[in-house]
Amino acid sequence: MRPTEGTTPAVAFTGAAKAYGDVRAVDGVDLRIGCGETVALLGRNGAGKSTTIALLLGLCPPDAGTVELFGGPAERAVRAGRVGAMLQEARAVPRVTVGELVAFVAGRYPAPMPVGQALELAGIERLAGRRVDRLSGGQTQRVRFALALAGRPDLLVLDEPTAALDVEARHAFWHSMRAYARRGSTVLFSTHYLEEAEAHADRILVVDRGRIVADGTGDELRRAAGGSRVSFDLAGRATEDLTLLPGVRSLEVRGDRALLRTEDSDATVIALARLGAIRGLEVAPASLDDAFLALTTAAPVPEKESVR
Repeated sequence: MRPTEGTTPAVAFTGAAKAYGDVRAVDGVDLRIGCGETVALLGRNGAGKSTTIALLLGLCPPDAGTVELFGGPAERAVRAGRVGAMLQEARAVPRVTVGELVAFVAGRYPAPMPVGQALELAGIERLAGRRVDRLSGGQTQRVRFALALAGRPDLLVLDEPTAALDVEARHAFWHSMRAYARRGSTVLFSTHYLEEAEAHADRILVVDRGRIVADGTGDELRRAAGGSRVSFDLAGRATEDLTLLPGVRSLEVRGDRALLRTEDSDATVIALARLGAIRGLEVAPASLDDAFLALTTAAPVPEKESVR
């Protein structure tokens, strides 16, 4: 890995904004990612993840604010070979082999990774002689990973990297990604698999309507969204007063069961007992799914949750 400049962050967004017509895809984002961090980017479809990545890679300029990589313009870091990207939108190149394609891309960088090493890290050594346009979707995804590694980047950006992979291939991919991150490289990846974000990232950023609405570990996001779930059978009772109970932050009704997200489960359960609403009572820690749903509601976007 090439040295970085002291405490200069690998990624720095300052008031970055990007709009397409009336849609503010990125809406005044402030973000710092330190060198050597592995960060997951979560958000619903249309939340602004892809535009955030496009700004980071210099594929489009911000309408306002700045985006810097390693203390300078994103375009400069990309041209210097310090950034590798694995994007969703890519077409197979006809009539070339995997090895030829990785070698060609590696040759565009000033200090590339040996082709064999890139193939090995991506788990596709046996595919080196296969034509790229004759691979399965999962194999093509791993070739994209090898291409992202080819320049030996200091910053690796992965957009939905395991979308086309089966369970075994996903495990192999994350093993390879962690091996690369342990070298001191910075990794930013977007994913729809919340368990992947918690298992493989130092931090999780939740994006909604173009803003970062939460930033922290999985445990911190769960606490920010309400630390526990309390559920019970409604047995025909009304639900209007449940949101007024101590600790309750939200209510969801699933069939004949009420699910309360609460930051004080003891106080909530005591209040329910006083109401006689304890039939089928269950108390469990909030899941990361719960936190994600609570943070990305249809309500107006709040200021970013302070979860640190």
